[in-house]
Amino acid sequence: MSDIEKRDLLAIDDLVDDLPDIIEWAIRYKNDTEFNQDFKPLDGMSIGSIYEKPSTRTRVSFEVGVHKLGGQPLTLLKNDIQLGKSESIGDTAAVLSRYLDGITYRCFGHADVTELARTATVPVINALSDLHHPCQSAADLMAITERGKTPGHISWVGDGNNVFHDLVLASAAMGHDVKYATPLGMEPNEQVMQRARQIAEQNGASITGTNDPVEAVSDAGVIYTDIFVSMGEEHMSDKFAAFEGFQVNEELVSHAHPDYAFMHCLPAHRGEEVTDGVIDSKNSIILDQAENRMWAQMSLLTYLCNNDAWKTYRDLI
Repeated sequence: MSDIEKRDLLAIDDLVDDLPDIIEWAIRYKNDTEFNQDFKPLDGMSIGSIYEKPSTRTRVSFEVGVHKLGGQPLTLLKNDIQLGKSESIGDTAAVLSRYLDGITYRCFGHADVTELARTATVPVINALSDLHHPCQSAADLMAITERGKTPGHISWVGDGNNVFHDLVLASAAMGHDVKYATPLGMEPNEQVMQRARQIAEQNGASITGTNDPVEAVSDAGVIYTDIFVSMGEEHMSDKFAAFEGFQVNEELVSHAHPDYAFMHCLPAHRGEEVTDGVIDSKNSIILDQAENRMWAQMSLLTYLCNNDAWKTYRDLI
């Protein structure tokens, strides 16, 4: 790690000023097949990843990404360590900081990753909490940027959840207009939205909310949805009724720009929030998003854990 002050990533707007460069770095590095074989900015570093929730994309993308950067990935499942059981988050953070050069944390409560970051002396990355999912939004905006000029606004259809929170923050930082539709009572966190609107105003973007999916997707260049019931909410079966009319299907997307991109953070519950016809269509870029989790996180890890190397590669491109 360089001698700059430790920085953490708890929500994507923690890095709002450098987000365009972080995404551009990831795109260039992904396509720089000759250079990226030898560039090992995490050489000699160990990155620990703590998981309270099951994971496919997050775990694999972090492990492979750290390895590609020359570092040692260490996965810590919730039953492997005493975090939050016989040992406090603060004590765990202090101990792990003596071993590791960075920590990623996939947790339930956002207060827990905030406490881990507060007490750790190495960079901490929120790999998902109930309030924010910054790594997903970095990958999402990377996928949107790779497609070139977006023909219309970014549309969100579904719950105003953690994925949407960072999507709207990152979109505002990148200057994209956002229109979102949520069922009544499932609107996004107002404090997060205040931050997003302030960022949007600074970048000439707009954010519009509605409870009408058709209004949100009309002339959209991107349509994004997520599962209706998140992990840990499976007992809330009555929640499904609120999403009547919110399925992203062929009729709904017919209101979007013909060259729209369909996005989903995965895993998808096919037949619930999205139909097979949409998610498997030529407009779908869900696999680009999934792959970009690794490349975006590699840029974030280098930025936070070896900023001097991140700047060196940025200056080369």
